[in-house]
Amino acid sequence: MSITFNADEIFEMAIEIERNGAKFYRKAADNSSDPETKKMLTSLAEMEDGHEKTFLEMRESLNELEKEENTFDPEGEAEMYLQSMASAHGYEGKKSLDETLTGNESREEILRAALGAEKNSVAFYLGIKDIVPQKAGKDKVQNIIREEMSHIQTLNKALASIR
Repeated sequence: MSITFNADEIFEMAIEIERNGAKFYRKAADNSSDPETKKMLTSLAEMEDGHEKTFLEMRESLNELEKEENTFDPEGEAEMYLQSMASAHGYEGKKSLDETLTGNESREEILRAALGAEKNSVAFYLGIKDIVPQKAGKDKVQNIIREEMSHIQTLNKALASIR
């Protein structure tokens, strides 16, 4: 049986992914001794906070049809799957990004790690978008993708400035 997720569940994942991103950027900022890097990472954490807020608002704006359950899931397995995917920042079997930090990373290493995570998030959302029915808010998932792509642009600009 294939599982169909509704827009409400997708937004739940997006919110968790953004929380994880903010946690990574804050931990990286705390580990950084360079004031410029610390400021940039704190700014990225704040951007993640803003995206989380956006996704919360998008989730709250869903109508009842978009929130309706699409699968019979008495054991809550779909919810557990969604949680594990969000905790892994969009890809299975991988530690959350903040858990990989040692405190010895360079600014470039942190930016590259963040860029990779953001690209994985976009790929994850593109895949999820295909399983969300149009009536359940497929267009809202596209908004998530646009938000994540703006992170990629910001990180690419920061990487270009240090090369």
